[in-house]
Amino acid sequence: MHQTSHPSIDRGQTWLQDLLKLSALEVNVTAEIQDHFAEHSCWLTIDRSNLSDDQVTALIGPEGKALDALQYLANVTLNLTVEEADRGAYTIEIDGYRQRRLEILKEMAAEAAEAVRSSHRPYEMPAISAAERRQIHSILSLEADLSTFSRGEEPDRRLIVKPASTKVIG
Repeated sequence: MHQTSHPSIDRGQTWLQDLLKLSALEVNVTAEIQDHFAEHSCWLTIDRSNLSDDQVTALIGPEGKALDALQYLANVTLNLTVEEADRGAYTIEIDGYRQRRLEILKEMAAEAAEAVRSSHRPYEMPAISAAERRQIHSILSLEADLSTFSRGEEPDRRLIVKPASTKVIG
């Protein structure tokens, strides 16, 4: 993890701070590049010091859905007019929520990997958000003996983990 100054990072930081200001939330946002597994993204961290517990809870939402929606909006908006090669992934963090979820996702990925390795059969994970599926794809992409793909339609889209040499139709 490291701080850096780059136009897309600065733009992300300004965009989120301005959006929250329009929502009557005067907050500071810090931006930094973080490398997790095979993925590198710009983390936009909302400083919660000027927010009440209720405001933090509202920004996260039930099961992180409000934070996921805000993050989706950031990724779509900030990459809209950017050449494909220059597009970035933005992760919005508040109150350590994403870090805590990342630890849970690592555990879920390890459990799925163990299940596949012991049974030599595909393993279907529970439905999770697109952003969290992408994180598990990245976590497991480092495992040469496993492969992953998503199947189904939102909101019930599932991540399938399977032995790398197994073909699965569907």
